[in-house]
Parts: sequence; C-alpha cells; structure tokens
Amino acid sequence: MKFLKINMTDRTIKTENVPEQYRGLGGRGLTSIMINAEVRPKCDPLGPENMLIVAPGFLSGTNLVNTSRISIGAKSPLTGTIKESNAGGTVAAALGRLGITAVIIEGQAPEGEISFLKIDEKGDALLVPAREHKGKRTYALVEEILETYGKKTSVLCIGPAGEQRLAAASIQSSDIDGRPCRAAGRGGLGAVMGAKGLKAIIVDQGGKTPDPLADPEAFKEAAKGIVKAIKEDPMSSHVMPELGTAGLVAPVNSMGAFPSYNARKGVLEGWEKISGEAMAKLIRERGGKTTHMGCAQCIVHCSNEFVDQKGEYITGSLEYETIWSMGGMTGIDDLDTIARLDHLCDDIGVDTMSTGVAVAVAMDAGHAKFGDSKAALRMVEEIARGTEFGKILGNGPVAVGKHFNHARVPAVKGQSIAAYDPRAMLGNGVTFATCPMGADHTAGNLVGAYLTRQLDPLKNEGQVETSRNLQIAMAAADCTGICFMAFVALLGPEGGSAFLSAINAKFGTKLGPDDIQALGVRVLKAEREFNRKAGFTNQDDRLPRFFYEEPLPPHNTVFTISDRELDTVFDF
Repeated sequence: MKFLKINMTDRTIKTENVPEQYRGLGGRGLTSIMINAEVRPKCDPLGPENMLIVAPGFLSGTNLVNTSRISIGAKSPLTGTIKESNAGGTVAAALGRLGITAVIIEGQAPEGEISFLKIDEKGDALLVPAREHKGKRTYALVEEILETYGKKTSVLCIGPAGEQRLAAASIQSSDIDGRPCRAAGRGGLGAVMGAKGLKAIIVDQGGKTPDPLADPEAFKEAAKGIVKAIKEDPMSSHVMPELGTAGLVAPVNSMGAFPSYNARKGVLEGWEKISGEAMAKLIRERGGKTTHMGCAQCIVHCSNEFVDQKGEYITGSLEYETIWSMGGMTGIDDLDTIARLDHLCDDIGVDTMSTGVAVAVAMDAGHAKFGDSKAALRMVEEIARGTEFGKILGNGPVAVGKHFNHARVPAVKGQSIAAYDPRAMLGNGVTFATCPMGADHTAGNLVGAYLTRQLDPLKNEGQVETSRNLQIAMAAADCTGICFMAFVALLGPEGGSAFLSAINAKFGTKLGPDDIQALGVRVLKAEREFNRKAGFTNQDDRLPRFFYEEPLPPHNTVFTISDRELDTVFDF
C-alpha cells in the first residue's frame, strides 16, 4: 500500500507508505476523507492548494471481476463542494497491480507548462514535458501516447476544455481498446487537472506488485460466488449486454420521467427512435457491436461500439445518460447526431451530461430551437475553439442560464440533474437535492426500486428512507472499485455474502454488513463536513423552484417532498 505524491510546483515525486488514518480505504472513501482532512474548504479549486487524488478501489488490481472503476477526487470548480468523479476503463486495474493506493497531485505548475505523468511497470514515476501536445483533443492524444509507450498502457487525460479550465471539463479514461471514451465527467475535475499543468497520466499495465491478499484461498472462493451472482442476474447477464444502460430509455419514458425539452415534459416525442432497442438494431445493421467489453476484467459487457452508415467507429459505449442529455433535453431524436455529440464531448473533454443540459438551457432561452441538430453540434464545437460562447457553454448550464438571464436551469449546487425528473421520481429528487456533490445519478438512484415496483415513484412514502439507504450503500461501494452494474447484481443475499467475504479475505478482517454501512456513513459525513466548512448549509440541499411549481406532463405532478423531510436524509 503506497501513495505516489507529485508536487507540480517543484516537480518532485515521492513514494510513501499509506498513513495509518487512510489504511483500508480506497476509491471514493479515500478521496473524500483525504480531501476533507487535507484541503482547505474555501480554497480556489483551480489554485495550488487544491489536491487532485486518483484512487483505484481497494479491490482493484485483484483478479475479481468488474473492479476497474477509478475514483478521482478534488474540490469541484463547478459546484464548490467536495467531489468524487468515477470512471471505468483500465487505469484502476493498472494502478492496483502496482500496489498504488492513490496518485496525489499537489501544487501547480508555472503558467504555460504542461506535462505527462508516466508510471512504469515497476511503479516508478516521471514527469515528462508535453508542450507539443498542448491543445490536442483526446483521441489523437491517446493514439500518440500508445504509439510512444506501447499498447498495454492505460491513460487518463484532458482535452482542450481541461486546459481552458472550464468548469464542466472531464478527465477521459482509456478503455480496453485504447480509446478515451470513458469519462470522469461530473464536477469539472478536468479543469483541476488542467490547472495543475497535467495533460495525461500514463500507466503501464504490466505491474506485478499488487497488495497481497490476507487469505488468497478464501478470496478465490468468494470471487467464484460473485461471478455466479452476476451471471445469474437477469439485468447484468441479459439486458445490459444487449442494450447497455440505453435499455432505460423506454421504461423511463413510459413512466413519464424522462426530462425533455429542458425538463418541460416527462416524455420525449419520438423517444422510440433513440431507445436502447432502436440503437441495438441500428448497430447490428451497420456491423457495430452491441455487446462490448470496455473495462478491465468485465463480464457484464454493457458497452457498445456505435458506427456510422459505412461501419466506421463513431463512439464507444453510448450511454443512457448521454442519450438523455443530448437527445431528450435538446429534443433531438436522431441517434447519429447524439453519437457524434458524445464523441465530440469525449474528444474535447467535457461532461456529456452538463454539456447537453447547457445546450438545452440555451435552446430554452431562445438561442436555438429544440431539435436543431446542427445548432447543437455547432455549439459544442465552440467549446474546443475557445470562443466566448464556447467558454460559457463549457462552464455548464448555470453559466448558460446567467448568460441569457434565463432562470430555468435544472441544476443543484451548480451541477445538472440526471435523466430522471424529480416530479415523476420523487426519490431521485431527494438524492439530487441532498447529495453532497450536487445532483448525481450514481449517488443513490432509485430507478431500480421503481421498475420492480418496490416503491411508487409518485408517492412520498419511503422516498427519503430509500434515498438515504442507497446513498450510504453507494458511498461504500464506490470505495471498492466495483462497477454499478455488477454491484446491483450483488444486492441479493448470496451475492452480498460473497462480496463481503471477498473484502474480508482481502484485508484479513471479520467485517459484517453493519461495518459496510458504517463505511458509507463515514464517507458521507466527511463529504458533508467539508461542505459545511466551505459554507454550504441545508438551504443548498434544495431543487430549483420550478420543480416545486411547474406540473410535469403527462402526470402533471410537482416535487412534493418538503424541506423538513429533506433535512432528515442524513440523520444518522
């Protein structure tokens, strides 16, 4: 267990053992607890005091399937809150196999300097001058990196948006095929990386020094149980490989909860054209891949390869949230346009969700008409060009709303909502409002409870409790490196028992379910403590007014969870 600490101010690199207070932590738990302990809450997110922490989960680097999620943490320039942004790909597994618990980026390079951080197969690190790569988009950049350092290399990088320090800038992560199509998108952490003077983190995949397992045989048996649970789960074994997360387009529209036309309606006219079923059919007809392995050690294969009419690659893993933000919110019902917007965002290095919602706000303000594909593509391209409007758009939907003096902006703490309207999915509204990191779709998403009819999405009963429990569970899961699709399959008794056994076999502990819940609570408390010190109060745990006042068609309902109830979410 070791920290790799890089000071960009004096270009020093140190390797040190993980301090006692951070032992046993990984992923979001490590980033959030460390940011709370060591970053001044009122610092400038783009200044030298902020830290950028890259942490694999504590199960990453083992042979356990679906454990290659990377957590990247910092104070967010988009929200001003603490932030953990999560991405798939291969880098978490690569760092885990080197026994690196976290890469910690401190300080700030002199203005104009830009570097690569190269980590070799022994875990030794070097800062490499990269001025010739300044301004490059991510696809061309990663292609050159792989040519230089070899195909068995994992990359985290920023595009022009990160170099411009735009508040919606992402950090792109390379997938199995070496494409930068996975994103730590939310919170603008690409801007933090750009402000540090870092263009890319390059990790050799040949590491052979992972942290030892306390009980290898027990871990091996637990891993078998986890594989069995994932393969027996209908969602992870059948729906996800065939449709990916885009399989949610049809059911969420059917529930009237698909925020469309800047959240003026709960159903997109023509949603059938951009559904998971329509996408899978189109991909098959063109010779693309509906079932694709994007992340290291994945057995779910929820990724896809979207190709054009000639069968040429456009984008990797066209996801539900991107289809919503670039399609539903903008009124665009053409999958080719949405795929090109997805590729453009990955290439420029901006969050597809924040960017799609920013485009929708601009359309709602009269800058373009809903459904105008050419206008959407033109607007997003302006981000890369660094035009005045491109910078506004790249700073997210709140910045666009201010520019047009348009108050109707679906965002919490500066971050856009996700693809579930709070007026038709009340519990998701609770999560959006109260999540310490702004509106977030992975922090505590109740869509599964609604689709299985465990909970009525339009009635107040059970929404606060379910959101609370899921936020705790996800805070704990994000410490491990497990992907959400696999984690859902492990919520049953057998899968959950195997997962807990794997954690105990890793550390030589005897943790029970209550200890995992306590870990989630610990993470959330650290995040909320940081925010309080940064000046946030319970008044920031609120949705925009129009969700309370404007009935959403077709149910014509509003968000009905009271402020008093929202203030009880974290009573633990």
